[in-house]
Amino acid sequence: MRPAGEAERERLNDLFAALCRIPSPSGSEAEVAAYVRRELGAMGLDAEEDEKGNLLVRATPPRDGRTVLLCAHLDTVDVTGPLEPVVVDEGWENAHQAILGADNKAAVAVMLEVARRAVAESAPAGLELLFTVEEEDGLRGALAFDAGRLSAEFGYVFDHASPIGEVVVASPTYYRVAADFHGRAAHAGLRPEDGRSAILAAAHALVAMPHGRIDAETTANVGSVHGGVGSTNVVAERCRVLAEARSIDADRVEAVVAQIIDAMHDGAAAAECDVDVVCDKLFDGYRQKPAHPAVAAAEAALRGCGYEPRRIVTGGGSDANALVAHGLPCVNLANGTERNHEPTERVSVHALEGMLDVALRLMDEAAVA
Repeated sequence: MRPAGEAERERLNDLFAALCRIPSPSGSEAEVAAYVRRELGAMGLDAEEDEKGNLLVRATPPRDGRTVLLCAHLDTVDVTGPLEPVVVDEGWENAHQAILGADNKAAVAVMLEVARRAVAESAPAGLELLFTVEEEDGLRGALAFDAGRLSAEFGYVFDHASPIGEVVVASPTYYRVAADFHGRAAHAGLRPEDGRSAILAAAHALVAMPHGRIDAETTANVGSVHGGVGSTNVVAERCRVLAEARSIDADRVEAVVAQIIDAMHDGAAAAECDVDVVCDKLFDGYRQKPAHPAVAAAEAALRGCGYEPRRIVTGGGSDANALVAHGLPCVNLANGTERNHEPTERVSVHALEGMLDVALRLMDEAAVA
């Protein structure tokens, strides 16, 4: 498929800005989903919505039996300020101190423009589009999606905030651990010896558990600690700790999770408290073989658009993890966004338009891979 024309590039930028103006934190995607459906409807396409709120679109029928999936998520992390996309130094930013929403609306806009072209012209392969919800909350939308509804042989997710050209060939298994420490309240000035501090129990655990980069493929982190009643004169009866561990090596991450859980129980014992620990595997990791047709097609498309492919291993998850777990080979491609999840989030106009050209070229390469 030919590179995008000037009118397509202008429409892509306008569409991206319109999407970014719509707040859509995880669990509140209805408004942006309705906008996407209207855009698709104007192309003559109907979106099928599942019980979770994911949208599946069959943009074109298969060509010679091959169908390809493109996937992006509709949700963002929490929005902490107004959304006003503006172009500064040839890049899209939010005029206010809040996220822009380029993660993942840059990909949503690109996919809509690919669909528009595929409908207007003869596409070299069948095309399915999947717009998911609650990706930022443990890939909940993609994990709930029934992949048996797909005809695609393999798929692509455009959801890695790094320079165009990076091809994610491995992504981690991810565990979340929640610990609720239970102590005994007492007056901190009159009867402290009668109390059992849940905060102290959590502190013992935090000191003992692994943190940060454990090795080249493994990380651990404590994301939040909440306890007490907001007053210094009460021995804290409750404290809640949320932690995570992730690794490309599934066995290694399980060992780190075991260390975290042991530290939580030992911390509770040290402070004579009780603890309830809940551990959830939010998603499985994967490794893609470099020779897989999906990888080969992606690298060919990147080269054809002037980008040098670079295979990378990431510590982040994406809907690709869920789709691979469902049995669909899937490749996550960097989309050129910068500083996702931060108030300084940005995507250059060049990167936004470049990903459209890559996605269009990908249809050609995937058809013959």
